[in-house]
Amino acid sequence: MLNINPMLEAERRMLTVDQYSYIRTAHRVYGKAIKQIARETGHSKNTVKKVLRGEYSGYKPRIGQAYPVLAPYIRTIDRWLKDDKDRPKKQRHTAVRVFNRLKQEHAFQGSETTVRRYVREAKLRLGVSGREVFIPSDPQTGVEAEVDWGNCIAILGGVETRLKLFCMRSKFSGK
Repeated sequence: MLNINPMLEAERRMLTVDQYSYIRTAHRVYGKAIKQIARETGHSKNTVKKVLRGEYSGYKPRIGQAYPVLAPYIRTIDRWLKDDKDRPKKQRHTAVRVFNRLKQEHAFQGSETTVRRYVREAKLRLGVSGREVFIPSDPQTGVEAEVDWGNCIAILGGVETRLKLFCMRSKFSGK
């Protein structure tokens, strides 16, 4: 008795986008017969006829992503991201930071991927998303240095204070 895995058999029979395109092109452009196309593709004549009767509608992306595991935390995440608008770019929440805070502060049991997907969508929706650009430099050893300026918020004497930073580092000094 031949033992065939039903999942593999179903996968073999499923049509891919390129197969839809091939069937339509072979029949409409090159004038191949339905029987010949069925033999070439390994699909039944009925399947080939169905493809030729109607256009392939393509894959339909989900309208919206449901987040059942994140539902109790969405307001908290949105609040964190809204608060980030007033913070310097370097001190804003990343998806990883949001995930870690949820685990530590709220005993979150979901996956990091779910949090990443939601944070990406929420940042776009809230207007927080801004891509930072990094330009690598290769200064000469002992001749040049790397310099960076920035802002940060520190708590000095119990008061949140905005500070300006200047950092300078000689090449290879930290390696």
